[in-house]
Amino acid sequence: MRLMLDPGQKEELASQCRLIMAEQQDRDFALPAARLLEPETCRDLLDRLAPVIGSPNRYVTASLLAKRIAFLTTGSALYAMSALDRGLDLSIDNSILEYRHQDGLWQSRLPLEDLTVTAPSAGARNDWRATVVHRLFAGHLAPLWRSFRAVARVPLPVLWENTAVRVYSLYERRLAAQSCPHRQQRITDDFHFLIHQAPADLFGTDHNPLHRYFQPRQCGEDPNIRIRKTCCYYFRAAQPAKYCSTCPLPLIKAEPRVIIKN
Repeated sequence: MRLMLDPGQKEELASQCRLIMAEQQDRDFALPAARLLEPETCRDLLDRLAPVIGSPNRYVTASLLAKRIAFLTTGSALYAMSALDRGLDLSIDNSILEYRHQDGLWQSRLPLEDLTVTAPSAGARNDWRATVVHRLFAGHLAPLWRSFRAVARVPLPVLWENTAVRVYSLYERRLAAQSCPHRQQRITDDFHFLIHQAPADLFGTDHNPLHRYFQPRQCGEDPNIRIRKTCCYYFRAAQPAKYCSTCPLPLIKAEPRVIIKN
């Protein structure tokens, strides 16, 4: 059964996750997310975005756009699931991609055509959770990342680690700040499920990518840093070159780390 978000839930998702109704979309910088499965449309968008974000090629553009998409989609779907116990429809056919980038920053939000939600039945939350996760990853991000790989030749491991680091940050930072005990228990259980228990078919891949890139956080100056296994290529779109706080390249090259926060 589909339910409506109450006003408080809608406001929380808007402020925390930039979730909006489809009619609020920025029509000058938006298109149905499913259009990116069309090679020509995907190629055209990446080529138009490249000079806007300072990217030197389609390869880098695809990775940086994927980071923004992963932030918006996983943020909304998983925040709603774990904090609110509500299931948004993050299927690709229900999603709109905004891509406004201005003054060096993404301005995009996440418009959905249908903002009704589901809630778990008594004793059936595990099955309900699997449906929410499958719709987000296997039904939206997996086909989108395959399209980016085909059009831009960006490796799937880069795109999936872009996704994974957004999920880690959501649970270890934003959701970790939740004070309600009932929310905290759901958040802890859901994060453990996503990392350690979710089967590959929920992601539309042959492995669980959230588990693959999950590793201990480093000790030292910032114990919250988990160094990536792949590079997202942000440094190639920054002048002068800057690295994400989790980038492996400065360690590999033994270079001073001029970083931005993820």
